[in-house]
Amino acid sequence: MDDIDWKIVAALEQDGRISFAELAEQVGLSKSPCWQRVQRMQDKGIISGFSTLFEPTSLGLGVQCYVAITIGFDAHSEFEQAVSDHDAIIECFTTAGSSDYFLKVYAKSVAHIDDLLRYEISKLPGVQSSETTICLKTIKSNGSLVNCSRPRN
Repeated sequence: MDDIDWKIVAALEQDGRISFAELAEQVGLSKSPCWQRVQRMQDKGIISGFSTLFEPTSLGLGVQCYVAITIGFDAHSEFEQAVSDHDAIIECFTTAGSSDYFLKVYAKSVAHIDDLLRYEISKLPGVQSSETTICLKTIKSNGSLVNCSRPRN
């Protein structure tokens, strides 16, 4: 990636709905070459998509929590499929450390998260133990990937 590609990525990170005309102007290109660069970055998997961010509380999801999961050795495939199919699990990561997976879960209330943990998440294939941390306040989210990965001069 050259400096113009980095500028494009930074601009898209700030506003994924920016028009190609505005984007091209910001990075010093005409519209067509700018579009071609975005297409190339999509083809290479650098840009993996465009989405809209929502405020969870405005959708009635007032509780955000993280669940560390330990599973049985032979249950990884079944667990991962079940997690992929579960609507309340927003993100899932494999981990190195004291747990095998880390889940990000949203719920309507503490009672709702209690139900999810007791009757759904604990019953996923292979789950041996879990530890849940409830988020009280988000200090930072959606930080800049560009800023942490761009080469410094």
